[in-house]
Amino acid sequence: MNKNPIVPFFLIFALGIGLIFFFSLYGLEQKEEIAGPDEESTTQEENANTGEFDAEAVSQQKCISCHGENLSGGMGPALNGQAFGAEEMHAAIKDGVPGTAMPAGLVPDEHIDEMVDYILSLD
Repeated sequence: MNKNPIVPFFLIFALGIGLIFFFSLYGLEQKEEIAGPDEESTTQEENANTGEFDAEAVSQQKCISCHGENLSGGMGPALNGQAFGAEEMHAAIKDGVPGTAMPAGLVPDEHIDEMVDYILSLD
């Protein structure tokens, strides 16, 4: 008898494609459960409810990934050494820093001064 060796590979391929399709549909139905609560949005909602801006919470959510824990340096420069003036920080937070990974708009414009004051208060 002459067996075709391609048939088993084709069956495995078809089964794999079918499983990928099934799990993608299943994942779409379960996406909110899989994702869990969004910590950033819950913190922002809590702050919106109190009407206060929490610069420390924002720095923990958006800044430490580049500037390190306590903003003492990492991929980005240390901010707690006050190597930058208030005007430089304000401009960097508002407009980003071209040619670097520092994006614009991490902090709403109305709270940039509060964020700069928080950063300058760090030792």
